[in-house]
Amino acid sequence: MDLYEYQARDIFEAHGVPVLRGTVASSPAEARAVAAEIGGPVVVKAQVKIGGRGKAGGIRVAETPEDAYRAAEAILGLDIRGHRAEKVMIVECVDIDEEYYFSLLLDRTSRSYLAMFSVEGGVDIEHLAADRPEAIARVEVDPLGELDAETLVAALPEDVRLKVIPVLRQLLDVYRAEDATLVEVNPLVLTVGGDVLALDGKITLDDNAAFRLDNRAELADAAGHHDPVEKRAREHGLKYVTLDGSVGIIGNGAGLVMSTLDVVTAAGERHGGQRPANFLDIGGGASPETMTAALEIVLSDEQVRSVFVNVFGGITSCDAVATGIVEALTRLDEASRPIVVRLDGNSVEEGRAILEDFDHPLVTVVADMDEAADLVTELAGRN
Repeated sequence: MDLYEYQARDIFEAHGVPVLRGTVASSPAEARAVAAEIGGPVVVKAQVKIGGRGKAGGIRVAETPEDAYRAAEAILGLDIRGHRAEKVMIVECVDIDEEYYFSLLLDRTSRSYLAMFSVEGGVDIEHLAADRPEAIARVEVDPLGELDAETLVAALPEDVRLKVIPVLRQLLDVYRAEDATLVEVNPLVLTVGGDVLALDGKITLDDNAAFRLDNRAELADAAGHHDPVEKRAREHGLKYVTLDGSVGIIGNGAGLVMSTLDVVTAAGERHGGQRPANFLDIGGGASPETMTAALEIVLSDEQVRSVFVNVFGGITSCDAVATGIVEALTRLDEASRPIVVRLDGNSVEEGRAILEDFDHPLVTVVADMDEAADLVTELAGRN
């Protein structure tokens, strides 16, 4: 379960991690009252589980309580890439001297935790990792051991290290106590006054450990549960995860979908850096109704420029998948994005024949997975 920023902030505070004063509000009047209680300038931040808030107008500085009222009025109800801002967090402003990046995550490859730190916080860590990986320090953390924080922050001056190290160890306490799979702070800041604060936190909790903690139901309810698109997918028995890309992905079986993400990412490098927009697994034995729901969900994402349906028929029949595509496109009059379909396995000839007879201008059937990935990313780049 991914938490909202304000929930991460509250958990940090409960574990002694230094954070800014602030709280969440659901109305402009509440935002004004919080700003008045804090006193001085505040930042009003949309609470959505996706990036790009600032560019979408979801983060605003308010000098007065009335400004906070107007900022909240503008942000609440704002649609940020399909996520509606139902709440805002109001926090005090702070003068920042330096920004750092820190995260702890589950590293399944090494069967340990992985801690990462960079003196270049406040930026897109994925881009930093791709362009200058040497700018990120990494250390493995034994799940039963301590954090080698000294090695992690070796690039900092000694006086700053002494302030940062205790905070990193407190964040490890958060990770363990809350049964998290991710704890990220970007940025972790050094203020002009010399304080170290966690300004923007992300926490992902392990749902498999929910039985051990009594706060999970409360957190889920407060979060309005999960991503609304993911919630719709679960209602149809689909496994869906929102990603930050332009190519919609539909496949059957987690392994095939993961492979599809890889080939699309690789092909996308040849076509303007197109990337997967989602992970969607229709599972085994999917019916035409399931396929219809999957396509409708993917096409509801405005970021999707093209769709790749990649199915290997085993329990799932290719003719059922093809029938679902036909039903979805018949129902969706507003569908306007190209769909590349690769079918193989059980009833593949029947499935291809159904799509050939349908002869929809948006649908292209490609037999080879790599060729299909190349075409779908090319189409995304054109759109």
